[in-house]
Amino acid sequence: MMNEEKHDYYMQQAIEEAKKAEQLGEVPIGAVVVRNGEIVGRGHNLRETQKDPTLHAEMIAIREASKNLGGWRLVGCTLYVTLEPCPMCAGAIVQSRVEGVYFGAIDPKAGCTGTLMNLCEEPRFNHQVPVFAGILEDECKELLKNFFRQLRKKKKES
Repeated sequence: MMNEEKHDYYMQQAIEEAKKAEQLGEVPIGAVVVRNGEIVGRGHNLRETQKDPTLHAEMIAIREASKNLGGWRLVGCTLYVTLEPCPMCAGAIVQSRVEGVYFGAIDPKAGCTGTLMNLCEEPRFNHQVPVFAGILEDECKELLKNFFRQLRKKKKES
């Protein structure tokens, strides 16, 4: 599998996670953690259903990967997520020693891996994480646009 195909494949897996969130009425964001070509952690937003502000897709995927790999250091792992990570998730990415982040759509309101700031590549931290944006960007954007369009439509009708 060529690099671009590989990134598209893993982002497609993150998109599948995002669709699970959408089925629950959650903002459709999904993430997967990959190590040696294998998905070792999956997550999708559960903030609303679980009433927990920390249950972002990335946080859940990182927790699952840590559990599956038997440690908090996710050395050799990369994270794929449909939306640019927020400050909390960017911090967790740095703290877990993930070695690369690939995301789909930018987040102009909370993106902290390049848009508002870049916590992952901050040289003052003891670990930096390279960030790559725009993987299947149109698909990732469309998921979010459709979700919020439907939400506005429902609010208007009620």
